[in-house]
Amino acid sequence: MKLMSTTPSRSALIAGAVLSVAALSGCSLFSSKSAPKPAELGPNVAVVPVAQAWQSKMGKVERIVLDANVRGSTVTLASDSGEVVAIDARTGKDLWRFNAGTPLSAGVGSDGRWSAVVSRTNDLIAIEGGREVWRMTLPVQVFTAPLVAGNRVFVLAADRSVHAFDAATGQRLWMQQRPGEALVLRQQGVLMAMGNTLVTGLGGRVVGFNPDNGSISWEAPLASPRGTNDVERLVEIVGRTSRIGDSLCARAFQATVGCIDAARGTVSWTQAANGNEGVDGDDKAVYGVESNGTIIAYKRGDGAKLWSSNRLQYRQLTAPLVLGRSVVVGDSTGLVHMLSREDASPLNRMTTDKSGVASAPVAAADTLVVVTRDGGIFGFRPE
Repeated sequence: MKLMSTTPSRSALIAGAVLSVAALSGCSLFSSKSAPKPAELGPNVAVVPVAQAWQSKMGKVERIVLDANVRGSTVTLASDSGEVVAIDARTGKDLWRFNAGTPLSAGVGSDGRWSAVVSRTNDLIAIEGGREVWRMTLPVQVFTAPLVAGNRVFVLAADRSVHAFDAATGQRLWMQQRPGEALVLRQQGVLMAMGNTLVTGLGGRVVGFNPDNGSISWEAPLASPRGTNDVERLVEIVGRTSRIGDSLCARAFQATVGCIDAARGTVSWTQAANGNEGVDGDDKAVYGVESNGTIIAYKRGDGAKLWSSNRLQYRQLTAPLVLGRSVVVGDSTGLVHMLSREDASPLNRMTTDKSGVASAPVAAADTLVVVTRDGGIFGFRPE
């Protein structure tokens, strides 16, 4: 079976045995009383002119682990309460809306025909054209958006099991179970297609599966457990990722950033890093955000550091998006920052609402799409 490539949250830790929420949160290293104050941004100078093209709305995005799905000019999104909406990025108009009738924990996966989300009661729900096709109860919670590819729906569960279902009928095709860990992240993991290989993150490893039967083709370790307790030993590959040809670059939670050769299943390089959000990149560089808001650019070929910027420190940034000549990140105040890929100099700064950007920005149909925690959906376009 041939899989079509896809472009690929804040985190809280959950206990693997009973999947209950643990006390430690991965989205912030500081309490509200002790958090360092971000530096003043100064006046905005629009080096790259960008204007808001449209605005839409859905329910709040606070508890769902949202991964905005892009297929051509369509962006598919979901809210905590169970709304799933497909929007035309050219106009901001709805293509369809669906209400799952139950709160959601993860979404959205889509191949343009079928879309899939997972509820907090562990129901995997398949949607076609705004209509429910089937739902299947899973044995464990899910915090990673399903992958819909090759007429199948793939699920990476919180216990690191991987499941495959027929997209049309919901029939279970296979399941691969790995040994569980004491803790896993309530955060978007890695679940994507690269040619005819299903690629996932399992612990600190990037793993390639045969999508037809679930057999493992290769494993590439980006990080290993360390420390003396379950929290310190937690290792997880987090989305988003950066793919250029066979080069796939990703982050291991608060451990490393690195790249692998997915054709061989081998590690190209890793660098120690202390971040909890995914990465993005181009053919020359990989860009990542540290937990304190420092943005770092690594040379894609060997991981050498190209530059580091602390101008957005302590702003609780999203994973970056490489867009044109810029690196785009959202922050917890609802601002969207465009920085130069060459040296992190500011290119523009846009305003959404004040609830905070809920997930990594995406690009579709020459439009930058940003979703906030209050459910605001904003489309920005070059002037």
